[in-house]
Amino acid sequence: MPDEKRNDTPAGPPLRVEWAACWQSLPNRNWFVGLLLAWLGLFHFLGNATFGYVNSPSLFSWLYHVYAAPASEDGHGLLVPVVVLGLLWWKRAELKPLPKGAWPPALGLVGAGAALHLVGYVVQQPRVSTAGFFVGLYGLTGLAWGWPWLKATFFPFFLFGFCIPLGAFSEPLSFPLRLGATQITVVLNNWVLGLNVIQDGTRLFNERLTYQYEVAAACSGLHSLTAMVMFSSIYAFVMFRGWCKRGLMILASLPVAMLANVVRLTMIIVAAEAFNQEAGNYVHNSSWLGLVPYAPAFGALLGLGYAIRDKTPASPAKEGGS
Repeated sequence: MPDEKRNDTPAGPPLRVEWAACWQSLPNRNWFVGLLLAWLGLFHFLGNATFGYVNSPSLFSWLYHVYAAPASEDGHGLLVPVVVLGLLWWKRAELKPLPKGAWPPALGLVGAGAALHLVGYVVQQPRVSTAGFFVGLYGLTGLAWGWPWLKATFFPFFLFGFCIPLGAFSEPLSFPLRLGATQITVVLNNWVLGLNVIQDGTRLFNERLTYQYEVAAACSGLHSLTAMVMFSSIYAFVMFRGWCKRGLMILASLPVAMLANVVRLTMIIVAAEAFNQEAGNYVHNSSWLGLVPYAPAFGALLGLGYAIRDKTPASPAKEGGS
């Protein structure tokens, strides 16, 4: 019998081998690890001054408390470091050949991070300290590996901004979102669906008062807005190089998130109109029904990305850098 064809394509190195090779390619590894441990120690032992809120000096304990709180609007903060590490790994082929070396001007970023933390510690605002931690962490990588590294890793480190909890600072954002979603929902239901929905601030009810709903802060759509902005930012920076297309993708996530929240509110009102308040409450509290409006919203963002993609591949000359 003829010999069966064998696939002689060499397999790539195991993950741990490739990771070790990438790590070994970085200069100044030992003192970077030392500085990183010192930086982590600072924020662990002297990171949180709000002992009445979280009885721990660690900023990381405070952050975990905020992220893991029930109905937290900041729970995505637990996912962001994983996403950042994944993007850095995805960019490893671009990062590995970069010229690397110590770059003292990056001490300015480390100093800025330390100054932010000092301010946050004194005024008892751990959110400011969180920003300082990530600014300083970014600066430490530049201090060890240089300006080209800082430039190439700006976007992954930019995503750490989504780790900063909004807390009480979300109110200036959530109230306009609540009011805007309420107004659009009323127009959609009254003029398109022919229902008679009455608005009183952020409260929705009908003239018979058979149902009424308060568009509370949790229903503002801020959480979904944050998720969509983060998703569109990652998609834009991975798929596009031009800042115009990246900006368009990120800006498009704002109205898409608002419309998705309007659709969700409309589903609640239609259920209450068709049945009763309890039916509307079921739609409001249902986790799987709450996701229904956001599936087409994410699909719309992907569709926009497909529509503005680069339809003509680069010529070999351009790919060669000429």
